[in-house]
Amino acid sequence: MTPLAASVPLVTIELVAASIWVGGLVAIFVVARSASATLAPVERITFFRALGRSYGIVGSLALLVALAVGAILLRGHPWDGLLVTTAVVAGALVLALATGMAQARAMTRLRRRALAAPELDGRVRRGAALAGALRGMIGVLTLALVVLAAALIA
Repeated sequence: MTPLAASVPLVTIELVAASIWVGGLVAIFVVARSASATLAPVERITFFRALGRSYGIVGSLALLVALAVGAILLRGHPWDGLLVTTAVVAGALVLALATGMAQARAMTRLRRRALAAPELDGRVRRGAALAGALRGMIGVLTLALVVLAAALIA
C-alpha cells in the first residue's frame, strides 16, 4: 500500500471532523439568530443551555479529532514557519473555545438571575458583547486554521 493510500482513511476522518466543526459553527450562528428573534427570554435561556451542552460535546470532540488527525497526517512535515504558525493558531483556537464555553456557562447563570433582577441588564449586555467577541475570535481562528491546513497540504 502506498503512503498516500494509507492516509485515505485519516484524510476522510479529518474532513468529516473538520466539516462537523465548521458546519456546526455556521449552524449555531443561524440557529442563534432565529432563536433570539422568536423565543421569549426564559425559553431562549433554556434552549441555548441545551444547545450548548449538546454541541459542546459534539463540536469539541470533532475539533479535537480534527486537530489530532491533522497532527498525525503532518508527522513527517518539517517544523517550518507554516507548521509552527498552524500549531499556534490551533492552540489559540482551543484556548478561545475553552474560554467561550466557560463564559457561556457564566452567561446562562447571569441571564437567569437577570430575569428576576433587571439591574443586572448592563452586566448581561457587557457579557453578551464579550460572547460575541469570543464567537468572532473562534470563527476567525477556525478560518485561519482551514487556510493554514490548505497551505500545508498544497
